[in-house]
Amino acid sequence: MSTLAINLQNIHHYYKDTPASYAGLSIAQWQVDITERVFLHGSSGSGKTTLLNLLCGILLPTSGSVSLFDHNISALSNSQRDLFRAKNIGVVSQKFNLIPYLSVLKNIQLAAYFAKNSRPDVNSDVQTLLNALQLPSNIMHRQVNQLSVGQQQRVAIARALINHPRLLLVDEPTSALDASAKNAFMDLLMQICDNTKITLIFVSHDASLLHHFDSNLDITTLSKAEETMSL
Repeated sequence: MSTLAINLQNIHHYYKDTPASYAGLSIAQWQVDITERVFLHGSSGSGKTTLLNLLCGILLPTSGSVSLFDHNISALSNSQRDLFRAKNIGVVSQKFNLIPYLSVLKNIQLAAYFAKNSRPDVNSDVQTLLNALQLPSNIMHRQVNQLSVGQQQRVAIARALINHPRLLLVDEPTSALDASAKNAFMDLLMQICDNTKITLIFVSHDASLLHHFDSNLDITTLSKAEETMSL
């Protein structure tokens, strides 16, 4: 069995209505080991969001293959890819993407529903996650729009973890936090990674966070490697 969580080979992604000579993202090869924690950065427009969307299967490469845990998700049907994503990938986006008029419990339950996860202990798992994320026990039935930004962020993490994913993608999670909240969040996230043995891709511009990670990757170096190999 492979020790790779991520294996990208000969990736080219072109956006529609752009010249064929312009690639939104080109990567000759990128591999990430299982349980590795990667700090991913790059200038605006360099392809970070495109890469995350390729890893999620929201976007498909124009050419090349995206393999996660020995599954070539590029070759899956739309429904197969959606189910693989729901079961194996947790995502925490910068805007959290919670449904504001639903309760904390309903927001997290939805993630289990999309993974076709009908286990009877989902609500118990929700409570366990909320406790681990240091949220009060009475928060489960409150609407998300009644929570603070920090609380919403932790709910988003709980939603990302409810299906016990193998890969966690986190996009600029600390940009709206003060120094104290940022440090608390990072300590909590690293503890979660330690406990769950999850693979982490963490997108940020904040270089002060680098010491938490196994590897530091500027996405432009991936494109440069591709250009060098194609010469």
